[in-house]
Amino acid sequence: MSNYTCYVGKQIRKYRKAGKMTLQDLADAIHKSRATICKYENGEIAVDIETLYEISQVLQVSISQLTTYLPETTSELISTPERSRKSPFFQAQRLYFYFYDGRYQRTKDGVIDIYEKKGEPGKYEATLTICSVSANGSSSEIFYTGRVLYSDMLIRFSFVNQYNPLEEDLLYIFNPLELRDFTMGLLCGISSADLMPCAFKCVVTLKPQEHTENFRHQLLFTKKDLKRLEQLNMLLVDNK
Repeated sequence: MSNYTCYVGKQIRKYRKAGKMTLQDLADAIHKSRATICKYENGEIAVDIETLYEISQVLQVSISQLTTYLPETTSELISTPERSRKSPFFQAQRLYFYFYDGRYQRTKDGVIDIYEKKGEPGKYEATLTICSVSANGSSSEIFYTGRVLYSDMLIRFSFVNQYNPLEEDLLYIFNPLELRDFTMGLLCGISSADLMPCAFKCVVTLKPQEHTENFRHQLLFTKKDLKRLEQLNMLLVDNK
């Protein structure tokens, strides 16, 4: 078990007890077993992001109150580089990016390269190259540059299209609390194709992926996604 997983578990226990809830109360509220909640709190298993959201709603706290981890001593913060204390996604210098573009009914992919800003230790910049194939079969690349911000739960990329400075896109990806080589994210901004607002569910991986039918389905919004958006009173979308 990692220190971070244990920390999240302790935070869940602290706010559960502050709300005078039993393990069974919390388990019933999020449709999990009492044993699973116990393992969450003991740091035996990591909590996925959707379950963390449900727990935060039941405990009436923000996700950041459950997840914002600060080292106990200043020396730990100084001696341990920021990115080395995170998941593999916080240490990677190259990531692979995929989303399904419903306008053209095809999967698109790209490569994100991350590097430390010259002369500014602890500051990171990135480039994003997206491969695009037109309706007539010709291919091209769209090149973006931008900045990277790290937090315990998210990595945020802010990119600007180098061919069209009016197009600025934000990419948020989740930090997986368990070890794995992929994570989900959201790309949003203004499309250079039609200068309209757009948002895409995306997958970011540590290794290149094949464009299989099964992989494409991971990029589509599910009924569960749509139901959650409706419950949160957010913009409703589909895969068309």
